[in-house]
Amino acid sequence: MTNGSKAPRCLKLSCFLSLLLAFSPGFQLSAQNSVDTLLQQARVYERQEKFAAAEREYQKALEVSPDNPETLKRLGVLYQTELKFQDSIRLFRKVLVAQPQFAEVNFYLGVSYFGLNDLGSAVESFHKELATSHPHPKCRYYLALALQSQGRMDDAIAQLNKQVAENPKDADALYQLARMHKNASLRAIQMLHDLDADSFQLHALMGEIYTDQERYPDAITKYRAALARRPEATGIHYLIGVAYWAQNHLTEAENEFLLALKEDPNNAMTNLYLGDIAVKQRKFPEALIYLRTAGAERPRMAQLHLLLGKCYHGLKEPEKAEAELIKAGEEDPTDPQPHYILAQIYREMNDSESSARELAIFKKLSDAAKAKKLQQAEEAFTESQKENH
Repeated sequence: MTNGSKAPRCLKLSCFLSLLLAFSPGFQLSAQNSVDTLLQQARVYERQEKFAAAEREYQKALEVSPDNPETLKRLGVLYQTELKFQDSIRLFRKVLVAQPQFAEVNFYLGVSYFGLNDLGSAVESFHKELATSHPHPKCRYYLALALQSQGRMDDAIAQLNKQVAENPKDADALYQLARMHKNASLRAIQMLHDLDADSFQLHALMGEIYTDQERYPDAITKYRAALARRPEATGIHYLIGVAYWAQNHLTEAENEFLLALKEDPNNAMTNLYLGDIAVKQRKFPEALIYLRTAGAERPRMAQLHLLLGKCYHGLKEPEKAEAELIKAGEEDPTDPQPHYILAQIYREMNDSESSARELAIFKKLSDAAKAKKLQQAEEAFTESQKENH
């Protein structure tokens, strides 16, 4: 009887000591260190794309701490990488039951739902992620993709606009935003064509599109077709003038701008183009009239002050030319042209030091402009490659 009563007491004591040990700070610290080590090793395996080895490390970590939310999340992300979306969802949901706003789990849950084409659940999860204090940086982007897949284009574009506002350098968001706008534009053009293939609106719109594509002869043809449908329409002569000006057909451009000027005599841009043409034709007194009219409406245009500087330089009024070119440089600090002309003016005034300074600025800005143009060309090529794939 004595021996029999000792066994239960020993067992109870053993259980008590185990529980005491489990809840002791030293044991918990040791367990957490072990989990951290295993997670670190798992990440190493993930970077090496040794996913099976990484999974084993995560499973070991869960044996030490079965409900550790970070381990569950990381294993869920691993399953997601392997396209095991159902397994990842099970783990993400387990985390969220205990901690509904655990860092980024709602986002990853949404991505898994999106992978399964469960768009409603994906959108719901992304919205929950956005409600957290620090949502995943790509949450709005993936929300936009899910909304697009639901056919909710306006909502998708709204989310991408917010994403770009928060991160202007998010190339993926900018790419998707451009694609959505392009697709919406193409659908609208097709609808307009189906409504009336010879409408004023369609011809005018196609003229603008061809202008954007630098297909100026085609643009002019479309603008003239638009005028044939609606001769009283204002603004079309101005657009035709711009297309001629872009091809350096100055006489034709001038004729169209003069017609546009009859429609709106004080229009700043029409007067600016006419001033530019007059400067190129060295009709400086005539250019001054147009440029002063443009300046009355839009006094802070850099191009206005540049043309005035050229005009005064041509009229042999160096002080006035200098003042206008300095203003041009202030309005557009990236434009090298004012500095080149200033260098000429200072050389003519025998101010070699100022001339050398302006030439140095001109060279620096010219080099920067060339580098920017090269970068833009490379980015355009990259975007075209993405679209082709």
